Amino acid sequence: MKEDVNAVISEYIKMVEKIANGKTNVLDFGGDLVFYRGEIHMIKMIGDFPGIFVSEMARNFNITRAVVSKTIKKLEAKNVVYKAIDETDKKRMRLYLTEKGKDAYRAHQKYHNHYDSPLFSYLDGLAREELEVIDAFLKRANLLIDNHF
Repeated sequence: MKEDVNAVISEYIKMVEKIANGKTNVLDFGGDLVFYRGEIHMIKMIGDFPGIFVSEMARNFNITRAVVSKTIKKLEAKNVVYKAIDETDKKRMRLYLTEKGKDAYRAHQKYHNHYDSPLFSYLDGLAREELEVIDAFLKRANLLIDNHF
């Protein structure tokens, strides 16, 4: 049994290292739609939740508001994101995608639909119990990562 556990841990560590040290830091969706991973994931969050606040993004990504704000400034300069004053609290700004930002959002969705389809197909073929085991493992691993890093 210990060998089985060690094999699973070894595969998990390899996966984490591949993600952490991935070669794809810049995603080029054609034309001037070139973004760092952090930028495109902020675009995705704004596309998923139009009108989101910087503070909400920071909480979701587990990073500081300053980091989000710095990235948003870069995205504004690229004309993919814009800010609008919140109607209920004039001191707060809501974030939205421009048309160019929506193009980037759709390109990112298409990218993931293409590259992630083998994983989705595999997961679709699993029994409910198998999915529950994977889900429980991933949740536990995320907790361990939260406490470790």
